[in-house]
Amino acid sequence: MTNDDALYGFRLRVFSLARELGSVRAACRAMGIHHSTYYRWRHQLLRFGPEILRPRERRVPRMANATSPLIEQRVVAFALGHPGFGPARIAAELRREKWGGIVLSPNGVWKVLRRHGLSTRAKRLGLVAGYAAPPELQRQPEPQPQRHLHVEHPGQMVQMDCFSIGRLTGSKGVAWQYTAIDVASAYCWAEVHLTPRNPSARFTSELARRVAADLAARGWRLESVMSDNASEFRSEQFEAALRRLEARHIFIRAGRPQTNGVVERVQLTILEECWKPAFARFLIPKYTGLRLDLERYLRYYNTDRVHTGRWTKGRTPEEVLGKAKMWSRQR
Repeated sequence: MTNDDALYGFRLRVFSLARELGSVRAACRAMGIHHSTYYRWRHQLLRFGPEILRPRERRVPRMANATSPLIEQRVVAFALGHPGFGPARIAAELRREKWGGIVLSPNGVWKVLRRHGLSTRAKRLGLVAGYAAPPELQRQPEPQPQRHLHVEHPGQMVQMDCFSIGRLTGSKGVAWQYTAIDVASAYCWAEVHLTPRNPSARFTSELARRVAADLAARGWRLESVMSDNASEFRSEQFEAALRRLEARHIFIRAGRPQTNGVVERVQLTILEECWKPAFARFLIPKYTGLRLDLERYLRYYNTDRVHTGRWTKGRTPEEVLGKAKMWSRQR
């Protein structure tokens, strides 16, 4: 029974009770309405019949400041095309000229997604993958960081870490993501490699040499590397690679992964915006396909994705890194 059916039955009950009691006012007192309401309903009942007592359907009100259906369609289409993006990221991207310069607040984006049942990443990924998303646990708001790493220029500090993707069908070993990020510019390097079990110092050393070469091509020098205390960073092979690069190795304190928070956060971003959509799109992800997905995402992340950090201030990492000869802190 709907609310309209319940209200229709209530109005009919008023008339039947008035006939049973033989008093209109007594019936109105018992039903909690004014007697003038009874006579207004009675006038309509005698003229049009009992169906007139049913509540009339009303259209949804159209507010003057409501989001237009065209913009709602653009928001939903963009959200399904990038299911790992949150409302703030979607609003920032749609504001760019390449996506039509649509000005909509993050809260407005979230309300549009909620109206279409796509307010969480799990629901969007579930729709892309073609299955019903399980209920998403309520995440506690992350505490705001109290301290920041202070760097003066790119290359002064690069953070490195490894992230387990898991075992893939048709591949021998575990797929690991090796990640490095320049703290000053947020420029990110990442690679996917297979190892029998744990990350290898061979790949961390190769990544450090690649980072140093890319920085040198832009006129910067790799001065220090920050990492956790894992074996792939404690090994003599990795230490020898850093000595040849003349870079200082800084270990974070045990039990304090937030010290390495810049690379930890970019790994979470890659997980939400690259890996989860990739695993939702493909029934059986392959090693080669994941490497190509990561390369495409890093190209977008470094050269096209706007960042809103303390240093980037709405610019891309490529713009912040720039060339050493043309670089300035407030550029």
